[in-house]
Amino acid sequence: MSEVVITVRGEHETRIAPERAVAHLTIRAEGSERGAVVERMAAFSEPVRDDLASRKAAGTVIEWTSQRVSVWSERPWNPDGKRLAPVHYATVDFSATFTDFAVLSWWAGEVVEREGVQLGWIDWQLTPETRASTERDVAAGAVDVAVARATAYAGAIGLSTVSPLEIADLGLLTRNDTPEAGPAPRMLMAKASFAADSGGSGPSVQLQPEDIVITAAVEARFSAS
Repeated sequence: MSEVVITVRGEHETRIAPERAVAHLTIRAEGSERGAVVERMAAFSEPVRDDLASRKAAGTVIEWTSQRVSVWSERPWNPDGKRLAPVHYATVDFSATFTDFAVLSWWAGEVVEREGVQLGWIDWQLTPETRASTERDVAAGAVDVAVARATAYAGAIGLSTVSPLEIADLGLLTRNDTPEAGPAPRMLMAKASFAADSGGSGPSVQLQPEDIVITAAVEARFSAS
């Protein structure tokens, strides 16, 4: 029998609990006087800034940032189509990285009660070291699946040995000498559910992140004999 070439795809995924949470919040003020609005936004921001600084010093926050200060004005319309006096707005964005999700829940419950504070979204993440090692393991698992499939195909036609010719991410296996771009191993970020605490003595926000899903897929070409 002449050499047989087998082309297969291998996929693998794993789920892993988040290790970090990056909380994003916006502090907002508005009013008829631009200077007063900016001062009010700064006053709303100061206790949040002080709180995050003290939490970082205590080790419950890894890092935090304050950025994207915006000030703008708009002239709204009344129901009769008349332009009203300008309304001025001022916002500043904060982000804070937590590793203790119970502390994060408590903090979120406190911060949303403050005037002018809007809790935005939370990015659930892995540490760079965990992400890199997990992506390596998942990629290796996808290759194992490809080898197992090729071996099964070879056995079905009475062949016993497969030797790799090409292994690539999806879309990168050569087809008529023309490579096509394809996805590398990827990480699907976790989502979180929010629940109100009915007890009154604990945090008012309960954060329950789902696992992060890391997936990989490869295409492989083998010779079988």
